[in-house]
Amino acid sequence: MRSTASFLRSTLILLAVGTVVLLGIVISSLWLVHLNSEYSDKTAELRRIRSSAVDLLTALQDTETGQRGFLLTNDQTYLSPYQKALIELPERRKRLSDNVAAYPEYAGKLGELAHAIDQKMAELTETINLARNGKLPEAVDIVKNNTGKDDMVNIRAILGGFLNLTDNRLRDIVGQQLDAADNLQWVTVGGALMLLVVLAGAITVIVQHVRELSRARSEVEALNVGLEERVEERTRDLMQANQEIQRFAHIVTHDLRAPLVNIMGFLSELDISLKPLTAYVLSDESRPTEDDVRDARHAVQTDVPEAMSFIRSSAAKMDSLINAILKLSREGRRKLQPERIDLRAQIETAAASLHHQMIASGAEMEIVVAVSEIVTDRFSLDQILANLFDNAIKYQVPERPLRLSVRVFPQGRGYVGIDVKDNGRGIARQDFERIFEMFRRAGDQDQKGEGIGLAYVRSLTRNLGGDISVRSELGSGSTFTLRLPSDLNKIAWSLDA
Repeated sequence: MRSTASFLRSTLILLAVGTVVLLGIVISSLWLVHLNSEYSDKTAELRRIRSSAVDLLTALQDTETGQRGFLLTNDQTYLSPYQKALIELPERRKRLSDNVAAYPEYAGKLGELAHAIDQKMAELTETINLARNGKLPEAVDIVKNNTGKDDMVNIRAILGGFLNLTDNRLRDIVGQQLDAADNLQWVTVGGALMLLVVLAGAITVIVQHVRELSRARSEVEALNVGLEERVEERTRDLMQANQEIQRFAHIVTHDLRAPLVNIMGFLSELDISLKPLTAYVLSDESRPTEDDVRDARHAVQTDVPEAMSFIRSSAAKMDSLINAILKLSREGRRKLQPERIDLRAQIETAAASLHHQMIASGAEMEIVVAVSEIVTDRFSLDQILANLFDNAIKYQVPERPLRLSVRVFPQGRGYVGIDVKDNGRGIARQDFERIFEMFRRAGDQDQKGEGIGLAYVRSLTRNLGGDISVRSELGSGSTFTLRLPSDLNKIAWSLDA
């Protein structure tokens, strides 16, 4: 009896200590995360201020550049930067005012800045109008008066002050963010160590208690019965929670699919509506000519159906992805379905799904297949190839047409290699591993995306029992090499996964 009471007392103490430690970690982490979020918001605001200040200064410099070029050459083409900047200037001034409105140290300078800008623009407008009217010497005299120069110096000083103040604040905030990250790390490490101590104490108490209980068989049997009941109860709770998660996933995917069904319906209606209207819409005359009729028929019978066919194909592909997610919600995870696949046909199908992007990029593709078939999961292989082709299109060099080469070859016993080679930007050697990490990207960040494409590709490839690697050189292109088992059915662990 004393043993049981001691065990319960020790357990409660350890549980209380563990709870306090855990709550401390959670509260500290939430506070530090909130603090970091505030720092991020401030950083975003300051970056907007900096961007709007730079944009305004650039626009003003463009106007001055256009004025100087026009006065020196009397060539109207030099006014293009001036006219373009003149159009953009009001919006840029408003954006700067909106961004700094909440900061008195910036807003207090807006009046002086506005006055200097107005004077500068008046000087620019006056000199350009004089030059246009043949009074170039008078315009030059105004420029030599240095009034416009003084205004520009004042403008640069004010905007430069904005930039310096912003940069100083950004450095302070970055330092504070780093401090918060360090604090979060120490909280996590310290809390983990304390939890390990609590866990070690709990294990010690349990071991001692079990040793004492082992002296009495009846008590052990009673404990086993109670333990089995608790295990069954916890199992039922976990099953119920899992079912709730599955239901939630089903609802979400069902709601995501609804807009897609609407799109398909509208496409069908559009397909029907265009046929009787096209002949009249394409002709400006009351009675269409034979050429108009021929062209209209070609558009209706060939161009529009082809375009709509690609749209339907893309929509159907989206629908298959959503259905795959819905299946995951029902089954817990998607089971691989190995089947015999014609590799050339599969590569061509993946390329066809990006038909419009490839046409727009002027892409040419070469396919060399030394191994004609493979037994693997079709959906996974299609996703892998489509992602690699899409990356090649995204990161091509604009100055040259895209060249894609896909080569399939045997790679050791029981494996097939697939090289996907492009002539795009290339990847720096230090980024070879980085590009396969989740939410990590390399090179110039001028393309949309979250940085999960290649991580997704590697995950799919490894799930098929293979791997992926890259060879690349900056400016010369990249080669991604897939290594896949030729028969997925022979990889026992992937069938059990």
